Amino acid sequence: MRILRTLRTALQALMRNPMRALLTTLGIVIGVGAVIAMMEIGKGSSAAIQKSIASMGANTILVLPGSAASGGITFGAGSVMTLTPMDADAIQRECPSVRSVAPIVRARSQVVYGNRNWIPASIFGTTSAFLEVRDWKELAEGDVFTDRDVLNANKVCLLGKTLVRELFLDESPIGKEIRIKNVSFRVVGVLSEKGANMMGVDQDDILLAPWTTIKYRVTGSPVVTSVQSTGSDATSSSVNTLSKLYPGSVALYPARSDIQAADQPLPIRFANVDQLLMAAVSTEEISNAIDQITDTLRSRHRIREGEADDFNIRNMTEMTKTLTGTASLMTNLLLFVALISLVVGGVGIMNIMLVSVTERTREIGLRMAVGARSRDILRQFLIEAVVLCVAGGAIGILLGRGGSYVVQLILKWPIGYSPEAIAASVLVSVGVGVIFGYYPAWRASKLDPIEALRYE
Repeated sequence: MRILRTLRTALQALMRNPMRALLTTLGIVIGVGAVIAMMEIGKGSSAAIQKSIASMGANTILVLPGSAASGGITFGAGSVMTLTPMDADAIQRECPSVRSVAPIVRARSQVVYGNRNWIPASIFGTTSAFLEVRDWKELAEGDVFTDRDVLNANKVCLLGKTLVRELFLDESPIGKEIRIKNVSFRVVGVLSEKGANMMGVDQDDILLAPWTTIKYRVTGSPVVTSVQSTGSDATSSSVNTLSKLYPGSVALYPARSDIQAADQPLPIRFANVDQLLMAAVSTEEISNAIDQITDTLRSRHRIREGEADDFNIRNMTEMTKTLTGTASLMTNLLLFVALISLVVGGVGIMNIMLVSVTERTREIGLRMAVGARSRDILRQFLIEAVVLCVAGGAIGILLGRGGSYVVQLILKWPIGYSPEAIAASVLVSVGVGVIFGYYPAWRASKLDPIEALRYE
């Protein structure tokens, strides 16, 4: 009851000059508002980064072919093709930390439907496992091509939303025929929409087809072992001739001499792919998956101990850590600036409370004369300071939330609701009130009643 009585007395004292009380809390209002806004914007940014990374395929690992070197000259990654579809099968079979593997053959060419055409950002020859690796399990319409389509190099494909919009407008593409370098493809499905990734690349501007179809019918690649299949044939604007269109006219196996057959009892790899894309079982298993993939590929490629790998493994873990760390760093930096505002606001409250103690010296002396103890005076002024800070914190929370919504509406910046920031702001406000209000309250409680009553 004594606390309630003291609280009522403190509120009455503050209400004598509401404008000064409001201005006193201004520093706390700005500080808490800035903290809330920064926390929500920072949380929204982190969530957006995580979502963008997830849209690119969570736990994704990319294996690229190695580099060739001759006479001290290195030709760079991909200059020698060392990856095969059988490598993908082996990784899927022998690496328990890998969830799914998809071989990829890339191409870039014009896609034509009727009198419309478009060059998609990505034309991937792959298997149906690609959708699982990229967490792209649901289709907007139609079906996925099957392993039999891959085996038979059937001319079927899946289209991304952007490609559908550019070629078919509002028309459904299912069952329609499109052409890539004069090769007809039947559209069997449309991918669900993914949007742009963190690099701003439109992930819906894509065409997926069986890797055998892209490799043998579109790029017209013969059996190669040291030339990237997306080389000049894949990127040139030349149109396939009839002799290039059908794999039957292309020898699937290189000619082998009797000596080669005797020296190399194992089958020669008859096809290679541009890269292998795979997903680990979980984020924690990425490191184990990389070790298992390395062991498997080195064993299959007969790489001796001490020799360099003929492949390169990339994963998105470091990128994720870097981007998330950068977002956290910026958020913490802005949060530190906001906390400085809180300290400045606390100093302002201390200053005003000291002025208030001086102005109310006679009042303090009178209360002591009628029986108030020092701790009652201390409690009253301390409660006044805490009430000012809590009221400023409440206004600051509303201001911060409103500011973050304005940022979202105007700048289209993602935000995330942060209840922990609100709870922390309330605690910090109370703490600022106690810390910066204690000295004026202590000074008021130590006044001599006789001297206080004489004060003019």
